[in-house]
Amino acid sequence: MIFGTARVPAAEFARVTGWRSKPEGLCRDEMCVPFEPADADVVDLGAAAEALGMPLVHDAENALWALGARAGGHALETAVAPDFELPDADGQPFRLLSLRGQKVVLVAWASW
Repeated sequence: MIFGTARVPAAEFARVTGWRSKPEGLCRDEMCVPFEPADADVVDLGAAAEALGMPLVHDAENALWALGARAGGHALETAVAPDFELPDADGQPFRLLSLRGQKVVLVAWASW
């Protein structure tokens, strides 16, 4: 879920994520997570991400915030992938480390 600011109107946060700010916390259907907003009309993405166990990434260059899916306590500690080496389309070895410092999308596919 992409946002243009770290502080989102509560109605927009609910519409995009399905989590509504209520007196008992952030709620989705019957599940509620303890959460005390500083402002009832605005949700701070950092605080909400921490309460919900959702990863949050800020792209300062493009002024965007990306809130990931609830990870159930298994969120990544970092967005830095470990180095590995695979053959490229020409069969030459290619190391992920050669792209360090750049944003990379990894797509995996298996025929089975």
